[in-house]
Amino acid sequence: MLRPDPAQLGRLTEITKNLEARLAEALDRGWLGEVEGLEASLAGARQKLAAMRRSSDPVATEVELGPPRFGPPPKK
Repeated sequence: MLRPDPAQLGRLTEITKNLEARLAEALDRGWLGEVEGLEASLAGARQKLAAMRRSSDPVATEVELGPPRFGPPPKK
């Protein structure tokens, strides 16, 4: 799976804003075919933005492993 580059967050934000403006225009003019395509593109852009924000959030990516254990594993 390809992961979006977090450094491109600003660019993707601008693309999303542009898609929103184009969608509003298509709705105003009744371009139903355009509306469907723009909605699909906008949904994809929003998903990528969410993925970028999750991957750049240090709190969401850090995991506390605890201290190391030495010796045999605990019995069940």
